[in-house]
Amino acid sequence: MGKTALVTGAAAGIGRACALRLAKEGHAIGVLDLDLAGCQKVVAEIEAAGGKAIALQASIADRPQVQAAVDTLRAALGPVTILVNNAGISNFYDFEDLTDEIWDRMFEINTKGTFIVTQVVLPDMKAAQWGRIVNISSSSAQTGSIQQVHYSASKGAVITMTRSLAQALGPMGITVNNIPPGSVLGTIMSETNLSKKSIDHLNETLPVRRVGEPNDIANACAWLCLEDSSYVTGQTIGVNGGRVVS
Repeated sequence: MGKTALVTGAAAGIGRACALRLAKEGHAIGVLDLDLAGCQKVVAEIEAAGGKAIALQASIADRPQVQAAVDTLRAALGPVTILVNNAGISNFYDFEDLTDEIWDRMFEINTKGTFIVTQVVLPDMKAAQWGRIVNISSSSAQTGSIQQVHYSASKGAVITMTRSLAQALGPMGITVNNIPPGSVLGTIMSETNLSKKSIDHLNETLPVRRVGEPNDIANACAWLCLEDSSYVTGQTIGVNGGRVVS
């Protein structure tokens, strides 16, 4: 039976792919992003395929905006029991050039935003005694990244948050896992950060010999949200083409 899912950062890239994939599984989707026009396009795609969705605009770091968006979603499509925390920002700075403002902004979006959205949605999951939370972290949080000390640290916090929440919420029937993508084409971050030379290098050196696509992440996300995945929680499911191996 379909649930209601909220996907953040869903106007494009990985978020869009997760929204479309979960809709294909029969879930109603709240498509949330700062880019409302992008959200509306994703909603149109979902509806064209016979699904249900609503476009929502909010900054995940603004609690009143998030609360209003979730209230709208709940009223339109029902209690929210699936959450994909995908929204985030990324940039590159030498460590010596980082300012307090740059550091704080990174944590405000990537870490605090994930905290806010999860906390706002949680009452619906507790009431249902069922929930699926999937946090999109980053493989940079596992390996480190020379010019992304702030970004890696913020996403590392998301991984640790995942582990702690899994322990806290497991008795309520709520699983919490995270996916740290490797390099993924078709995202705002990849368009900004990946040159053709970088892509060619990855295609030659990654164990699977290709750069990732948004659907690679979406497929793993959909699996984690299944009823059959109820025994998987607190885990880091690396979808990175073998960039990070355990």
